[in-house]
Amino acid sequence: MSILLTTLNAKYIHSNLAIRILYQLNKHHDHLSWKEFTIKEPIHEIAFFCSQYSLVAFSCYIWNIEQTLQVCEAIKKINPTCKILLGGPEVSYEYELLIVKPYIDYIVVGEGEFVFQEILSSFPRIEQIKGLVYKQNEQIVYTPNHEVFDVQLLQDINPYEDDDIDALRNKVLYIETSRGCPYKCEFCLASLDNKVRYLPMETIKKNLLFMMKHGRTIKFLDRTFNIKKDFTIAIFDFILQHKQTENVFQFEITADILHQDIISFVQQKIPKGLFRFEVGIQTVNQQANLQVSRKQSFEKTTTIIKQVEQYVDLHLDLIVGLPLDYWSDIKYSIEEVFKLFAPELQLGFLKFLKGTPMRTKAMEHNYIYETKAPYQIIKSNYLSTEELQKIVKLEFALEAYWNKKRIINTMKYIANHHSIFDFMLGLGEYFETVSHFHKHTLEQLYTIAHDFILKHYQDKHILQLLALDYYLQHKVKPKTLFVQEVSRPEKIAFIESNRLDHHRYRFGLYQLGFDANLYVQSQVIKESKEPVVICYNGKEKPAILASMISVSDI
Repeated sequence: MSILLTTLNAKYIHSNLAIRILYQLNKHHDHLSWKEFTIKEPIHEIAFFCSQYSLVAFSCYIWNIEQTLQVCEAIKKINPTCKILLGGPEVSYEYELLIVKPYIDYIVVGEGEFVFQEILSSFPRIEQIKGLVYKQNEQIVYTPNHEVFDVQLLQDINPYEDDDIDALRNKVLYIETSRGCPYKCEFCLASLDNKVRYLPMETIKKNLLFMMKHGRTIKFLDRTFNIKKDFTIAIFDFILQHKQTENVFQFEITADILHQDIISFVQQKIPKGLFRFEVGIQTVNQQANLQVSRKQSFEKTTTIIKQVEQYVDLHLDLIVGLPLDYWSDIKYSIEEVFKLFAPELQLGFLKFLKGTPMRTKAMEHNYIYETKAPYQIIKSNYLSTEELQKIVKLEFALEAYWNKKRIINTMKYIANHHSIFDFMLGLGEYFETVSHFHKHTLEQLYTIAHDFILKHYQDKHILQLLALDYYLQHKVKPKTLFVQEVSRPEKIAFIESNRLDHHRYRFGLYQLGFDANLYVQSQVIKESKEPVVICYNGKEKPAILASMISVSDI
């Protein structure tokens, strides 16, 4: 019997850890294969490939379930004898709605390691397999599997052992060092497994060595990586000893419990750009936190972020739509969290994942949400549909202008002197009236922001900073916009008197009216008649030069 382990990834750069683990645990079985697709590939092409197997096992998540079901239906039309098995977090709950579909034969509930091994050993005699849902005489049959998989059995298992080595460098490689989460956030599936189980340390290190050697970006899937201080420091230290030049490591961190010893280690030993910490703040509203069983101190979180921000790249998360989070509360959270000036701030919308307490309690708060994945909030007692649509427009401005680093100096100034919430909301709403969120040029992003600021703000520094951001955005000296260069004779005289190498570089001299160097370093506006000098080399983002500079400095 030929068996295929497969999934539809959101993007080509992603890699699915689940099917790799199942394959490595069972590859001694004859005729077992694995292959990844993406949700962008044609349904009929995926289905045709899969239909050549006797049994096809899909790994299912909210981002691929709709396309996966379409593939399954197409497979059955091509080859009705092919058996379809679904597994993963998206099908482990409310499975009754899926197993009744004529093109679905089996569903694995929960962790799949034991169940999949049993299927390989017993198929087609599957009646005694615990943790497997199937149909028998038009009845749904399911015997729960209460046995928790012992992650120690993953000793010496390298999920990427049979990958194309050359392809790994261009993918995000995922690693789990533990399973489970000690917290009980009601909107998160991880809250259902509160027993944290660690993989063997030697296996973790062996796999990390392999991934560091052959990959670039390595993301840890542990829900809270810093639960155990000694374990966290041991992994950090191991990475420092063996990292490769291009390696980047991503961790999910609970900031307000980050131990001082970990902070000191980061401050003393971690070079900038090596680590990326993802911190789920979700909301500053403590009443909303308590409603979803979260305990978090924003004051502690802020203090710790300030201690590590110079050493790691930060990605902060907020969720819109939590219980008791009204419009004013969301505005306050966004204002306060934005002022931390993390390189990335993600604004997510509450999702009612199958199996989570949040989905069960939805009616208590009059939540209306999408019936299909990703089950996103539509409205509630606390936010109207209209308010949520406004925040969608704000999110566009946040993503397009802050997270993509288009006008970061401008937005820092606005956050410190005006309302960044009102600015992003107004800019997002204005953008929609003059262009398209998903179809625009880089120049349009700047000209639309310029026009919006001109109409709604009297503060001259905002337009000056917008010009600075525009000229700092391009690797090659861009088209002149917003602020003209100084006269050509003045520019030539400056280049010659400072002996700048105009053969290797291009220079822009712009009269902004303030000391750009000082502002970029400290967000302080100091009036200045000296032009800002920007150096372009065509390869990297440009640099601001001091007024008087020698050729050796560049």
